[in-house]
Amino acid sequence: MALERILLSVGPDDWNSLDGLVDATADIAEPAGATVYILYVFPRDEYDELLDQMGIDQTSGGLSPDEVAERHDSVRVPVEMFEERGIDFEIRGVAGGQPSDQIVRKVNEFDTDMVVVSGTKRSPAGKAMFGDHAQQVLLNAPGPVLYVKQE
Repeated sequence: MALERILLSVGPDDWNSLDGLVDATADIAEPAGATVYILYVFPRDEYDELLDQMGIDQTSGGLSPDEVAERHDSVRVPVEMFEERGIDFEIRGVAGGQPSDQIVRKVNEFDTDMVVVSGTKRSPAGKAMFGDHAQQVLLNAPGPVLYVKQE
């Protein structure tokens, strides 16, 4: 299986694990010559708050989630690391909805060959609940998923 497109999912809970997520993605993308889609998944309230902070009028169309993602701190880390390693990338954003559903939708839209997600440690009872977004992506993505455990 040739890897041409990889989706790296980043969200507000991933700040402390960005280096691991980006390193794992780069270690796969670089030798394959793959393009990485850096997808920032905005919870609706965070997206609306960011637009307010930027003084963007949401009724006039405002900025798209892609444009807001390009300005987000959590996207700067992957951008810098991918640029240093010469990895092609595109920045994308999505706001609202169920994060796992949005990620799987973008995997299909971009026709990616793999998705990279992170998640937190969970108790045995928590694992049984299948409530984690990363776990839902693992269960519903149409192709391989690399899960990077947060420390």
